[in-house]
Amino acid sequence: MRFITKKIHAFLDYPVAIALIVLPFILGLGTSNPIALYLSISTGITALILTFLTNHQLGIVKVVSYKTHLLVDFLVAILFIIAPFIFSFKGIDAYYYWGNGIAVLTVVSLHKPEINIPSA
Repeated sequence: MRFITKKIHAFLDYPVAIALIVLPFILGLGTSNPIALYLSISTGITALILTFLTNHQLGIVKVVSYKTHLLVDFLVAILFIIAPFIFSFKGIDAYYYWGNGIAVLTVVSLHKPEINIPSA
């Protein structure tokens, strides 16, 4: 059951990007490794830029295809899931990345493909 449309995804992008920038400070990330703090912030800034550039309802410049955007989201999800193992994150640092990785992977996997109807 895939129900996350391109429009829904567009509306999720901005709050998620801002959360990736702000939440590390609120949660006190970086206790097991400072990379836990900086990885989220840099990913959030990159996600914000990607959203500005994506060809969807809330994109501003629209030079990145939505398909490419989904691929980047998928790669970020995988990175977030494996980051705790690579960087030895413990406790909240690890749980934050695993939770976010699983959430992004879920959103990408629930993406509803667009139906392209040829024009006559």
